[in-house]
Amino acid sequence: MGNGVREGQADFKRQDVEPVTSTHLPSEDNQEKKKVLNSLVSGALAGAVAKTAVAPLDRTKIMFQGESPWLLQNALPYRLIYRTYLNEGFWSLWRGNSATMVRVIPYAAIQFCAHEEYKQLLGSYYGFQGKALTPFPRFIAGSLAGTTAAMLTYPLDMVRARMAVTPKEMYSNIVHVFIRISREEGLKTLYRGFTPTILGVIPYAGLSFFTYETLKKLHADHSGKLQPSPPERLLFGACAGLIGQSASYPLDVVRRRMQTAGVMGHTYSSILLTMQEIIREEGLIRGLYKGLSMNWVKGPIAVGISFTTFDLTQILLRKLQHSTNVER
Repeated sequence: MGNGVREGQADFKRQDVEPVTSTHLPSEDNQEKKKVLNSLVSGALAGAVAKTAVAPLDRTKIMFQGESPWLLQNALPYRLIYRTYLNEGFWSLWRGNSATMVRVIPYAAIQFCAHEEYKQLLGSYYGFQGKALTPFPRFIAGSLAGTTAAMLTYPLDMVRARMAVTPKEMYSNIVHVFIRISREEGLKTLYRGFTPTILGVIPYAGLSFFTYETLKKLHADHSGKLQPSPPERLLFGACAGLIGQSASYPLDVVRRRMQTAGVMGHTYSSILLTMQEIIREEGLIRGLYKGLSMNWVKGPIAVGISFTTFDLTQILLRKLQHSTNVER
């Protein structure tokens, strides 16, 4: 992403912007602040657009990863979506999306911004400043970005999971979820499932960012174009989401089980015990990979939209800033 934005910025300077005297250039500190702000805004918008687009599929996936007697007998995603629509109404398919937005906006903003900063730091360390990172630093930058965002926003993910699998009468709003969990289950519950989340986000974020940036670089090398088109960005992002989510899916199931244990009548004390119980009761594939087929639909769409929205918003914001500088 950062490569495409920087290349696009350089190309924009060459073709569309007249030279500006040094007296009109913003200071280096101001440029860095604007860069960080642009990354935060672009990341927040990317996360919000992507998650809202796939919210019905996301809620259904969470319900599949949890436990329900009805699901054990009718394990087809479209049936669950249709049943939810009949019983609770059309907008119920977006139940929990408000909590998702509260989580995903800061999560995506932090993740994308952190990724840009980690790329810059690793580029300086490995001597690739201003150039595309080699594969290993590219993977590390993505993993660190995902880990940073997950650590800072995890309780919001916990709340979102609870709202997705419970009837609307149980929790009236996001604040109510926090209050009830704190009173009835303790504050530690807000971080239940944290370890599998971090273990899962390392391969997920690392492979997602790695795949997306690698495909963009290969595209530039073979096509001679500095920027892929929006449909190409969507395709690259879809591939990134497919690879990243498939690699980390079992840990995602474990995370959801631990998060929703308090309302599902189970107690999971550790990752290994949770995995063992899931495998013993439901089997390896039907347990740890429950809902994966839906993720192969939802994940690529969400990640493709997210990466594309981030890149295009970054380019737009930089162009607007350059236009403002020229006018001055």
